[in-house]
Amino acid sequence: MKALDAVTFGESMAMFYAKEVGELHRVNTFQKALAGAESNVAVGLARLGFNVGWMSKVGADSLGTFILEELQKEGVDTEAVLRSNDGSKTGILLKSKVIDGDPDITYYRKGSAASTLNPNDFPLDYFQKAGHLHMTGIPPALSSEMRAFSFRALQAMKEAGKTISFDPNLRLQLWEEEEDMIHTVNQLASQVDWFFPGLAEGQKLTGLQEPEAIADAYLQKGVKFVVIKLGAAGAFFKSAAHQGIVEGFEVDHVVDTVGAGDGFAVGIMSALLDGLSYEESVTRGNAIGALAVMSPGDMDGLPTREELQAFLQQAKRHNRREHVKGDDVHGESSQFNR
Repeated sequence: MKALDAVTFGESMAMFYAKEVGELHRVNTFQKALAGAESNVAVGLARLGFNVGWMSKVGADSLGTFILEELQKEGVDTEAVLRSNDGSKTGILLKSKVIDGDPDITYYRKGSAASTLNPNDFPLDYFQKAGHLHMTGIPPALSSEMRAFSFRALQAMKEAGKTISFDPNLRLQLWEEEEDMIHTVNQLASQVDWFFPGLAEGQKLTGLQEPEAIADAYLQKGVKFVVIKLGAAGAFFKSAAHQGIVEGFEVDHVVDTVGAGDGFAVGIMSALLDGLSYEESVTRGNAIGALAVMSPGDMDGLPTREELQAFLQQAKRHNRREHVKGDDVHGESSQFNR
């Protein structure tokens, strides 16, 4: 088995997104695509040249085959993915098209194949050939089995001395009780190395309001690096020795905010795996988050190395021109995980 730079796990779904603006029940035309926070991250890392694996369970159906083929086209390793043998199906979501604001999303994932993933399915050897584990707070919300799987993966990778990143990706509609969500997500977050909440998520999870106070709460638990997404203001980061705010990038037109948080995570993780500094990592996170909101699909804006470099160079030239004109530049990047 070849070594992996990173591995992740979760539920991917077949997304049917509206091709016309309007309420979902009035839309007649949809296009099929791949959706799922963790597979978005896997694709983003693969496009940047990393060897990355994605693990899950999909239905023994046409949509399960679609998911596997789409990930394989992107260069994501799917060797450890299971197919259901109990009749459970691949999850589906519908997404509306909007001119402004966030799209309406309807899930059909209860009892899905991925939700049956349990600790007995955990492929220890596969995960331990990866140098890094990325997790989100979505799998533990889907079922008690997937929650147990999440803790099993975290424990195994910690014991193996791997680095672990965590994006809470709070989905209130997936949890039966908010208190359970806060408790479970904090249990996971307190054991990772890199933590990437949005400001509203951090406020919900800690009861604190200011970015630095939220970051301190997790640093005190042993997290090494906390980055808090601030939307148009960029992102606040803090470690034991460094802290600061990195401004976002100017966005010409917001097309779709879904997937921006995943792009942000891709930017930070890829930069850290490349050996860049914390500030440089947050800058890359802001950049990929900005690219994501300017594209229609969850993964369409995730760049290659060449596309990322071109965007950064263009932004640098723009900022230089604005500086010469004496303007006060404030970049904008929609990054909140919804």
